[in-house]
Amino acid sequence: MVEALPDRPRKGRGAVSNVTGRYEPLTRVATDDGWRGGAPDEDDDLPPLRTSVAIDASRTIIARNQSPDVPFDRSINPYRGCEHGCVYCFARPTHAWLGLSPGRDFETKLFAKPDAARLLEAALAKPSYKPAVMALGTNTDPYQPVERRMGIMREILEVLWRARHPVAIVTKSNLILRDLDILAPMAEAGLARVMISLTTLKPDLARKMEPRATRPALRVAALRQLAAAGIPAGVLTAPLIPALNDEELEALLEAAADAGAGSAGYVLLRLPLEIKTLFEEWLDAHYPDRKGRILSLVRQTRGGKLYESDWRTRQRGRGPYAELLERRFALACARLGLNRDAWSLDTTQFRRPQTASAQLSLL
Repeated sequence: MVEALPDRPRKGRGAVSNVTGRYEPLTRVATDDGWRGGAPDEDDDLPPLRTSVAIDASRTIIARNQSPDVPFDRSINPYRGCEHGCVYCFARPTHAWLGLSPGRDFETKLFAKPDAARLLEAALAKPSYKPAVMALGTNTDPYQPVERRMGIMREILEVLWRARHPVAIVTKSNLILRDLDILAPMAEAGLARVMISLTTLKPDLARKMEPRATRPALRVAALRQLAAAGIPAGVLTAPLIPALNDEELEALLEAAADAGAGSAGYVLLRLPLEIKTLFEEWLDAHYPDRKGRILSLVRQTRGGKLYESDWRTRQRGRGPYAELLERRFALACARLGLNRDAWSLDTTQFRRPQTASAQLSLL
């Protein structure tokens, strides 16, 4: 009888398994063919999982949404999949649409959009286009490691700056500092703001939760440099995981405020679709002693389930624990002076790009 091999953590990767996507007719399971040598639970010297990057041939670049609990109606994702490997990432299930796993495939099989800047310029040039804040980093991180080589995010920013189009960015990476020469003048013109995602100040926990993301100390340093450059900067403490990193909430906000953050937000852990399985596997591998407590608290905030999709509660949860978390966040922000001022970005400066076809139409 052929036995399935146990899933184990791999160095530098967040997901423990490569769970089959929900649209696939067959489930894939790794098995021992007899050539491994040794017991299935031996710690084999496995080769590292390498990252591959394919080209995404999308013909449009601006994604639209009408979710009432999301503060933007349009966004851009330069990449599908994310090498940061955050085990809790709510974008993981999107890889199932590609016939791939939301597990390790999501963080090792990436898709880049090298035509993003050209497609964006063409979209902004349409007479029907009306400007509003463009969000980046809402699904996958635009400054993940592959961006150092491909530079797609920078090209997008160049288009937005030429068009005087407002942009809001969320990232875990200090690579954003590369683009200070664009973001600083945009911010001075009221066209840019940045949120740094900070989930923990503990390096060991960060390596397990988000193995290829920038270290927490460097994220705080990036926040400080953004603020010093005059860019409205804030912190996003997301997700807060009960009995794992929730105890750090006040410390995270204090570190961010000390670095110059003016705003803050948080999101309670969300476990839709395949992420439930991936997160439970991750707990088994890294925090088996806490698993029962963590999942019990999650269920207390989700009506007895591991996830509820209702837009009124999916970001913050409900019940006593969720209410306590919300109260702690509000008190800490008030004490630290966070979220004191409302923010808005300017849409009145928008300059519609003049594409080649538009110029020819004038002749």
